[in-house]
Amino acid sequence: MLRRISAIVKKEVRQLKRDIRLLFVMFFFPVFLLMIFGYAINFDVKHIKLAILDNDKSIMSRDFINSLLNSEYFDLVNYIEGYSEVDSYLDEKIAHCVVVIPNDFSKKIYSGQVVQIQYLIDGVDANTAAIIRNYVTLATLLYNKNILSMMLTGQGIYVSTPVSLEPQFWFNPDLNTTKFLIPGLIAVILIVTAVITVALSFVREKERGTMEQLNVSSLSSIELILGKTFPFVIIALINAGFILLAGYILFGVEVKGSLILLFITTLVFISASTSIGIFVSVIADSQQFAFSLATFLSLLPSVILSGFIFPIDSMPIIIQIITNVTPAKFFIEILRAIVLRGVGLTAFWEEVIYLIIYTIILMSLSTLINKKRAQI
Repeated sequence: MLRRISAIVKKEVRQLKRDIRLLFVMFFFPVFLLMIFGYAINFDVKHIKLAILDNDKSIMSRDFINSLLNSEYFDLVNYIEGYSEVDSYLDEKIAHCVVVIPNDFSKKIYSGQVVQIQYLIDGVDANTAAIIRNYVTLATLLYNKNILSMMLTGQGIYVSTPVSLEPQFWFNPDLNTTKFLIPGLIAVILIVTAVITVALSFVREKERGTMEQLNVSSLSSIELILGKTFPFVIIALINAGFILLAGYILFGVEVKGSLILLFITTLVFISASTSIGIFVSVIADSQQFAFSLATFLSLLPSVILSGFIFPIDSMPIIIQIITNVTPAKFFIEILRAIVLRGVGLTAFWEEVIYLIIYTIILMSLSTLINKKRAQI
């Protein structure tokens, strides 16, 4: 059995050696995707374009404006001279937010009255608008605290804060979204490359007419599958190492957990991914159809339904059930547990079991379909 499997492996390796372009794509494409997605996908909202209509033009209003601008979150676009310019700044996206300071700003503060400051925010992108609202709310609260402390100190009253809030962020202290997205990128890249390459490898044999020769040989189905998928599993593992290395060099993402556990779980996930490729190869009869179907079954679910970008908990219950169709969902949980949190198997053993069951079910289904099609 081992001799027959090794013969298929040698055959597949020789075919890969002849196709230099495919080898280049298989090793270059994953790292290239990591660079593109890693730099392009970023949910951190900084350098918000701010336009200011200062009707007060006092020292107090300038202090308030400086309290907004003394951070990396806001960039001053321009000072607006009148209300007639506000609409154009938002309509033409010159500014994300327009701050309107009333003409009695300093007068009301000194007299102890409540001042109403207006923030006009571009709400087309709801997520960005909500983040901007939180930023300006926090900036206003900090300014209020400073003003209140200054006024009480001037009256000889010293106020101490009874409860001090000191939040500590574990695993990602800088709240860098790139570190959160990198494990998802690894899963997406691995499943796409594994599914497409395995599917095309089997379908290529069909188009060349050599699959019938393999079927009538002494090879069993499991020997053929193991022999043809083994080289691609090794390539996928090498790609996983390259991606992790690139993630460390480019984005500073370190593996905090066990490397051995990461290797084993990655091997389990690649097995689940190759089972999808085998399933596609059983259905498809041409490389063009196999490529389209493999891309559809691997890329779309792993991006939309895996929790890579969109949180699964916020989806409707029916969609949450549908998310189980992609193994990337469970591998992303495993990667974030090992790479970011540095935890052990007890935190994600259920995901590993699901990947094993997923592989067994899909391989059994592929074998059943292949036998029925062979009998026709």
